[in-house]
Amino acid sequence: MDGSSVLGNIVGAMILLFLGWIIAFAGYRLFLILLPIYGFFVGISIGAHSVQALFGDGFLSTTTSWVVGFFVGLIFAVLSYLFWVAAVAIVAGSLGYALVAGLFSLLEADLDVLVWIIGVVVGIVFAIAALALNLQKAVIIVSTAVMGAWTVVGTFLFLLGGSSPEELAETGARMVLRDHPLWYVIFGVVAVFGAAFQFRVNREYEMERYNRWADATP
Repeated sequence: MDGSSVLGNIVGAMILLFLGWIIAFAGYRLFLILLPIYGFFVGISIGAHSVQALFGDGFLSTTTSWVVGFFVGLIFAVLSYLFWVAAVAIVAGSLGYALVAGLFSLLEADLDVLVWIIGVVVGIVFAIAALALNLQKAVIIVSTAVMGAWTVVGTFLFLLGGSSPEELAETGARMVLRDHPLWYVIFGVVAVFGAAFQFRVNREYEMERYNRWADATP
């Protein structure tokens, strides 16, 4: 790897670290800005995981995986931008799905059809519960704190351990444990403190809910 590549990786990692901290500690306030981006990357991940589970392809290793991931990501991004309910459902659902995928990854289980089905079902349950129990604010704060903490840890693994983004997305939980359990401590500390900070500073702040489709309809 030449000097320019190393410098580019370092600069990119510094930007990701900065964004990770901002998301972890200010995600709720920035949620409207993050929505389409969050929805797009969640859609790419879930779409690619679906192809992997159903057809046995590697994560983002085939054209089909990329095409499905891109279109699912595009749909999620548009829905997140247009509808508050969809945005919360996607965030809550992605949290539930990620917990299942991470747990089975730690148990050395491959992402097969059964794991994928369990992840989707748990994601749907999380989405319904967040809306039915009026837990939207809590879900957004917890999800952004977790996402920010994972971005911080994943960036360090990419920078120091040579892990690729695809590897981190596919077997991130298992990879973190194998590299060093201390990464889980760092992840937990950033996530907990980020969520606690957000709950404290946003105690009196409520994000305005929206339906941009209805607003744009004459």
